[in-house]
Amino acid sequence: MSVDKASKTLPYRGRLAPTPSGYLHLGHARTFWVADQRCRQNKGVLILRNEDLDRPRCKDAYTEAMIEDLHWLGCRWQEGPDMGGPAAPYSQSARMKFYLRAWEVLKDGGAIYPSPHSRKDVERALRAPHEGEADPPFPLALRPPEGTGRDEPEPGRMNWRFRVPVGESITFEDGKTGRVKKEAGKDFGDFLVWRKDGFPSYELAVVVDDCAMGVTEVVRGEDLFTSTARQLLIYRQLNQTPPAFYHCPLVRDEDGARLAKRHESLNIRTLRENGWKPEQVRAGGKIILPSQ
Repeated sequence: MSVDKASKTLPYRGRLAPTPSGYLHLGHARTFWVADQRCRQNKGVLILRNEDLDRPRCKDAYTEAMIEDLHWLGCRWQEGPDMGGPAAPYSQSARMKFYLRAWEVLKDGGAIYPSPHSRKDVERALRAPHEGEADPPFPLALRPPEGTGRDEPEPGRMNWRFRVPVGESITFEDGKTGRVKKEAGKDFGDFLVWRKDGFPSYELAVVVDDCAMGVTEVVRGEDLFTSTARQLLIYRQLNQTPPAFYHCPLVRDEDGARLAKRHESLNIRTLRENGWKPEQVRAGGKIILPSQ
């Protein structure tokens, strides 16, 4: 499977897609600024989407802070939860009917199956651990027969996995990195599309929303190359044209280590309180962590 010219002939529509599970982090803010700038360069429309499906961790206060911090950074969107637009609603928690419809299409097509196996089951079935891999490839021995689950009327309280085409190369041309290649069954295995808590996975939700909102380019971090390969399989199964992709380098410290949300001193709210200016957040380069 190769994707080279996805959505390049359509009017540009970009998106910012933060998760309000905490204050906006420096790394995400820089990626959002790149998305904003690419949209402006292409004279396009920018969408703000509130990815608030993780209800226990997502808070209204973080959503309000997210919008305020993005405005402070200089981002300007034309559609979003704070202003509406033709693709409303723009908060994922209000879009469940769209995800259920996509689940049904995948289920009827035999692309997904119910999976009772826990993470521990998967790890036990592997012959050897895959060092540094947070989500080991799902073992083929745990796959049910083809057609399993096709008669189910709804997801129920069960995980559902996408049956990947083992051995197929998934390739795409990234706007920043160039050609990216992942092999199904080796670089990733059968992945979750629906969680037993009643919500779609990240992979399914963003595909459904990007399709519905007409997104033509997805700008995100380079740690999501594998997610992009998974999502391309979902696009194909839903008979949808995928967007183009642009994966930004991650923000790293002076030693080259990735900075994450756990570095509380680098959330935008704290940086603002410490006197940072928007242009400092937008700038590239490595970050020197404050002494503890």
